[in-house]
Amino acid sequence: MDRPHLSLATIAVTAGRPEPLPNNPLTPPITMASTYVARDGEAETGDLGYGRWANPTWTAFERALGSLEAGEALAFASGMAATAAVLDLVPHGGVVVLPGSAYNGTLSLLEELTDRGRITLRRTPGAEVADVAAALDGAHLLWTESPTNPMLEVADVGALADAGRARGALVVTDNTFATPIGQQPLLLGADLVVHSATKYLSGHSDLVLGAVICRDDVLRARLRAHRTLHGAIPGPMETWLALRGLRTLHLRVERACANAAELASRLAAHPAVTRVRHPSLPTDPSHARAREQLRTTGAIVSIELAGGPAAADRLCTHTQLWVDATSLGGVESTLERRRRHPGEPDVVPENLVRLSVGIEDVEDLWADLAEALDHV
Repeated sequence: MDRPHLSLATIAVTAGRPEPLPNNPLTPPITMASTYVARDGEAETGDLGYGRWANPTWTAFERALGSLEAGEALAFASGMAATAAVLDLVPHGGVVVLPGSAYNGTLSLLEELTDRGRITLRRTPGAEVADVAAALDGAHLLWTESPTNPMLEVADVGALADAGRARGALVVTDNTFATPIGQQPLLLGADLVVHSATKYLSGHSDLVLGAVICRDDVLRARLRAHRTLHGAIPGPMETWLALRGLRTLHLRVERACANAAELASRLAAHPAVTRVRHPSLPTDPSHARAREQLRTTGAIVSIELAGGPAAADRLCTHTQLWVDATSLGGVESTLERRRRHPGEPDVVPENLVRLSVGIEDVEDLWADLAEALDHV
């Protein structure tokens, strides 16, 4: 971890850089290699050896992200690869507890593992601590996502971590939506943090990458072994681009979150919208908890349309600046009706549109959105 006393904004810019020696590059270069020259004699700790084992570009990204999340990071080929590695920590037939809703990819993987008898999944209707604690007896892993995708529920990560730890369960938090700028779950008590680095960490919609961060050397060694043996390794180009994107994370997140809060307020007053989900709104169920726990209220806004799913579909096809696309967290603003995806859980309303708010001028974003809403 690089100089944890610095602000997160400064860490994002400085962590993971080469030593500032004469003629050293300021930015870590891309190392494109499958094979490294061995030292004389037997292999030693720190030998790179082979491209599936290590890469200096991975190391630079991992140091930077680990510093932001107050732990030690491992990069993976995708967010789902990172998720799969964490779930592989659960013993055969072990119990995983999942509160509330979650990303449909995570849900689909958990259901597949359940169908194969690999794990036993316990779901609770929400993330209230008492309900989750009641489901934790005999559990091996507690998976939390906060805020959730796309319902934007904010969990009490610290209280859930206490409950999980008291019952001997590993506690995992998917921090993709909040980013380390918004919260640092390891400091709240979580054992592991998962990211789809495809989203905000890289921030430019041009790569697929994942990461896991922890503070336990044994856990990290097990995750690294999984990555190596299962081939879930990231490409050096993708990792280098993610590190470059990380340098502006704080600026992008601050601008996008400010835009999202402004748009949420305006959307709440539009007659075509029946509900707005965003923790910045005083009427949002997660507002109080978000104020206590999060440093930002996030750049995702979910809305429900008065005209039902047909109106939601029309909204997504009538904007000019907003792009109808899946994924999120890029500098550009995108939107989509989430239930168009077959794997989206039933708890997500058919008329819900998820807005990933970018860093464009908020007046331009509103003008485009308002015009499309007037048409639907």
